[in-house]
Order: sequence, then C-alpha cells, then structure tokens
Amino acid sequence: MTPITTAAEAEQAIDDLAALIEKLAGLVEQETALVHAGRIRTASALEPTKAELAGRLFASGERLKASANFLRQSVPGRCTALARLQQTFRVLLHKNMIVLATAHAVSEGIMRRLSGELARKRAPSTYGPSGRANVPSAKANQPLAISRTL
Repeated sequence: MTPITTAAEAEQAIDDLAALIEKLAGLVEQETALVHAGRIRTASALEPTKAELAGRLFASGERLKASANFLRQSVPGRCTALARLQQTFRVLLHKNMIVLATAHAVSEGIMRRLSGELARKRAPSTYGPSGRANVPSAKANQPLAISRTL
C-alpha cells in the first residue's frame, strides 16, 4: 500500500473512495428493496458484486486510514465531505441489516414450524398416564433437509 504524499493524490484517493461508497450504496439499496419485496433469489445474485466492491472499499479505506494525518492537513474539506458520506452509508447499511435480519427470522420461523409439524405427523399419537397426548420426543425428530436453490 503506497502512502499518499500530495494533495492531488489525496483528492483522487478520496474521490475514488467516495465513488466506491456510492456504487456499494446503490447496490445495498437495491438488495434491501429486493429482500423487502421477498425477491431473495434476485437479491442473492447481487452478492458477488457486493463482495467485490466491499473488498475494494476496504483496501481503499485502509490506504486513506494510513495517511489520515496528511489528509486532514492537506484536504480538510474533502475529509469532512467523506465523513458525511460515510455516515449516510452507515444509516443505509443499518436499514439493510434490519431487513436482512427480519427476512432471516421469518424464514427461520417458517422452517421451525414446518419441522415441528412434520415431526408431529410422523410420531404416533399416544396418551400419557394423565390422559393427555404425549409430545413427540426431540430425539425422534428427523432432520429437515432443504434445498438452497430457490
């Protein structure tokens, strides 16, 4: 990683990072909208591009971090603008994480209910000493196999 040594190089590095953030933000917004609409397969197709942009963003951010003192001295206005852009991006990521966590929780709940229902249907109906129906044993449950291909 080469250090930033001139103001022009600092401006270019900040502009490059800002462009990466904007591209990734657009992709994250698209993913959020798709997951929110229930189009998980389409959203998952964005993953390779998202991972590539995130890797580039990390490398670019590390380079800027290594030259932070020089950047603050040579281009303070650009640093402030970049900080605002990063804050906006953080808010967008937070919203994305909420939508993804909600989708995960909903799908997990569906799978748990399905698994429980299948276990109840497989288990014999018996009654215990108190006259109440026995709950199927957790050991008797067979694992639920799912296909990750949507």
